[in-house]
Amino acid sequence: MFRLWAKEFKDNRMLRDTVIEVDNDDTRTHNIFHAIDEVCHEFDLSNPIWLDSNIDEFKRHAKTRFHQDNFVDSIEFDYLEIHIIEE
Repeated sequence: MFRLWAKEFKDNRMLRDTVIEVDNDDTRTHNIFHAIDEVCHEFDLSNPIWLDSNIDEFKRHAKTRFHQDNFVDSIEFDYLEIHIIEE
């Protein structure tokens, strides 16, 4: 079981969150991208662009934040944070 927690923040307050569960035998990377696709669909967002800083932070902490620079469209919040809570 793979679980990813996604949260939207604005002015240091959480606006909404969701937990995505993926139960398959795919690789960790495929599970992450599948979960992010579901989060973006649920929150009605475009998929974020992974910058080198996101990749480095995610490798170290299994957590990263996507700011306006990571999205093609404009966003109504300060950042989207994703965090793996179970593998």
